[in-house]
Amino acid sequence: MILLYTANQATNQLLRDIIATQPRLDELVSFRDALEERPLPTGAAVMINAQGICFPLDWHNFQPPYLLPEYTLFQDEILLAFVYFKLGNAEMAFRLLQPHGAIRAELAFMHQLKNGFETDPAMLTVETYQDFDDYRLMHNHAVVRHYGMPASPEVDEKIHYYYNAAMDAAPNDEYQAFSARHYVSFLIDQQAYTLAQKIAEDTLSLDISADAAVELQYLLCQLWLAQLTAPYDASLVDKIKTTLWAVLQAYEKADRKAETAMLLEDACHIANISESFAEALGYITRAIKIYEEEMLEELLYNAHYKKGQLLFTWAKKGQTQFFRAAIESYQQAVRYFTKEDYPEIYADIQHYLGVIYAEIPDEVKKKSIWAAVSYAAFTEALAIFSKETMPYQYALVCNSLGNALMKYPAAVHSDNYEKALFYYNEALEIRTPQHYPLERSLSLLNYLEASWNADNATNEQNPERYADMWQKAEEVIALNATPQLAEEAREHIQRLLKLKELMA
Repeated sequence: MILLYTANQATNQLLRDIIATQPRLDELVSFRDALEERPLPTGAAVMINAQGICFPLDWHNFQPPYLLPEYTLFQDEILLAFVYFKLGNAEMAFRLLQPHGAIRAELAFMHQLKNGFETDPAMLTVETYQDFDDYRLMHNHAVVRHYGMPASPEVDEKIHYYYNAAMDAAPNDEYQAFSARHYVSFLIDQQAYTLAQKIAEDTLSLDISADAAVELQYLLCQLWLAQLTAPYDASLVDKIKTTLWAVLQAYEKADRKAETAMLLEDACHIANISESFAEALGYITRAIKIYEEEMLEELLYNAHYKKGQLLFTWAKKGQTQFFRAAIESYQQAVRYFTKEDYPEIYADIQHYLGVIYAEIPDEVKKKSIWAAVSYAAFTEALAIFSKETMPYQYALVCNSLGNALMKYPAAVHSDNYEKALFYYNEALEIRTPQHYPLERSLSLLNYLEASWNADNATNEQNPERYADMWQKAEEVIALNATPQLAEEAREHIQRLLKLKELMA
């Protein structure tokens, strides 16, 4: 719905008459009195006053953040072109703007940005050189490079320059905040977290609207979430929770359904790492319902994927009844994230399914069936996560497959533990002590556990295996990734010492 605002009754009727010239266009336009309500800060709003056509700042992400002229001449075809363009009918908009080349060129930039086409900033011009136009030119130079050009050191350098120039040239705090908001988003993508946080916090201290403040708070949440790693900082988690809740309430009040659902996903993540699993499930279920109602297909299936991860984590914490629900969510997700279109996500889902099928509780006679399905899922994952192209993911799946093999029923023609040792060794080739000390320690301890159970029938004393286990236990202690893992390794050393006494 496009919102047309005017404070004049005669102008309001004129707008209705102009819209009525187009078949059924009035069904997609709402006429608002600017004296009775403040224009919403969205790109769906168009304001008409004595100076012409103008637009509120789009804090609701309705359209690309390209700034149009402060005022545009009010003519029937220009107004209709803006309405059609905002409704997504760029072809009709450009046809109406044939006599208005400058405005047509402005909308062409927005069309390119909206559709992911590469833009040429050399085509940016301004008709006048007033203060607002100077600011607008700097802002748009930053935006077309940020959202419309492939990343490169040269492009990135100019993005930094133009966003800073725009913030310096902004005619007021609100426009400065608008440029800062998109600059902070760029800095987060660049992982320049310290600078991003400083600019966001400095901007929040300016005289800006509540809408602007909410968007900057949202970006701070994204910034903090990007830096949140285990072991989790409790004070940071609390700060994220508080800020997320404030932004969520603002989005719900503004009826911003898609953004609300995405925030609910963030809230689910925070509740999940806080091990508030029931709360997390409530958030992700609400998000899924919104995506279904709004028919946002990719976001819907991504939420099913995240729900599967949540239920998987909950099940791994001892609530094994959630394994089956996790399978259902992953199977929903894989309907969209197919092997052909989204191979990496598909492989990730197969990895999780492999783990679940190995651990799902069931009667003994069905365990062999689950084991076969589990191994097939791991094989699917490894066909995509190869050692050469995606070594980190390859090591992760190999480690999980080793763990799964130790849970499968005993095989008739092979030793599951020996196979597990093979996959742990595969993981250890990637998980070097220099780059992955924690992950390496986990694989080493898994390797030790499998070694205790592997078949030593050909040589009960097996001095090679004994020496290998001793060396790996000592390595875990030396790595000292966590005190708990080092202590587990010491327990293996004690068991090895007792075994040596028995063999003597």
